[in-house]
Amino acid sequence: MLVIFVAVRPATGEDFALVLPEVSTVAMAIFLEGVAGALPAHVHAVMALDRAGWHGSKKLTVPNNVSLAPLPPYSPELNPAERVWLFLRERFLSFRVLDDQEAVIDACCDAWNALAAENQYAATHGSQKSVHRLGGITPLR
Repeated sequence: MLVIFVAVRPATGEDFALVLPEVSTVAMAIFLEGVAGALPAHVHAVMALDRAGWHGSKKLTVPNNVSLAPLPPYSPELNPAERVWLFLRERFLSFRVLDDQEAVIDACCDAWNALAAENQYAATHGSQKSVHRLGGITPLR
């Protein structure tokens, strides 16, 4: 299994993304460290997220410049990322047969980078048109 972990600032389209081999507390910690490291020194990020077990595990180490804000249970309509995942699946990742794990990683990376490059994240959320990137998606293998 491969998973795209993404943090996006909807107002500007700034993003940080990783393709990781699993959903777990360890994977979430790696992702949060990456997000924290990509932030300017004076910035503190508050991340809205659903209540997936790995998002709020007591074993999860959250960097000092990041706070987690869990959404109410059973409220996917409050999570703007849900529309992005739907868009990625419909536009880039559905109805494809990929040869191997490397091809899946490449497809995930290409999908997210295409979405960001086309300013589609901002378009799907009605936010600003310009996207200021913190960096492209990075697969951790």
